Amino acid sequence: MAFRFLALPAHRLVDFPKTLPDEERLEPDLPPVHEAVERALAGAEFRDLKARDRLRALLQGDRPPALGSPGKGFGASAIFAQPPQDLPALLRLADELEHLARREAGERALVWKCGQCSARYAVPVALVRQVSIRCERCGNPVQLSSQESLGEEALIDPFQGAVNSSRHQLAAFFREAMARGWPVLVAEGGTPAPRGRPSSPAA
Repeated sequence: MAFRFLALPAHRLVDFPKTLPDEERLEPDLPPVHEAVERALAGAEFRDLKARDRLRALLQGDRPPALGSPGKGFGASAIFAQPPQDLPALLRLADELEHLARREAGERALVWKCGQCSARYAVPVALVRQVSIRCERCGNPVQLSSQESLGEEALIDPFQGAVNSSRHQLAAFFREAMARGWPVLVAEGGTPAPRGRPSSPAA
C-alpha cells in the first residue's frame, strides 16, 4: 500500500467520497518508489507514537477515515496533524526525519569517469590510493588519484536514496504546511503516489 500526504486550507476539506480540490493544495515531491514513504518514517515518532503506527491507526483502525480522497486510486483521507496544537510535534518530526536522512546518507566515495567511454568508478574515501586501472568497458587507463576525481558522492543503494529523499521532502512539506496553518492529511492507495507538487521550505 502507498501513503499519500497533502495539505490544504481547512475550509477546502470535503467529506468522502468526494475528491479533495486541487486548488491551494500542497504535496511533497516524493519518489515514485513503493514503500519509500513508509520506510522514511521508520524510527521517527509523532506525539510519543511511532509515526508509522499513527498512520496505520488513522487509516486502518476501527474508526475509518472520512475526508475526501486525494485522487484516483486512493481512499478517504484522515487528518495526520492539525495546527496549532500539533505544530510543535510536527516540527520535531521534521527535524527527526532530516536527522535520520543524514545518519543514513551512506559512506562517502570519490568518483572518476573514463575519458574514453565515460564509465564511472567510485571508491570509498578511506580506500582511495593513487593507482591506474584499466577501464572494464573499453580498456582505457583511468587514473584513480584524488586530483583527477569528479568529486565526492554517497555510496548508497537506490532504494535507500529514495527513502532519504522522501525524508527531506516530507520534512520540508510538514514545515510549510504548519507555516501556512493548514491541516496535514494522509490517505492510502494501492499504488505508489505520483510525484506531487514540490513544497518550498517555510520562510
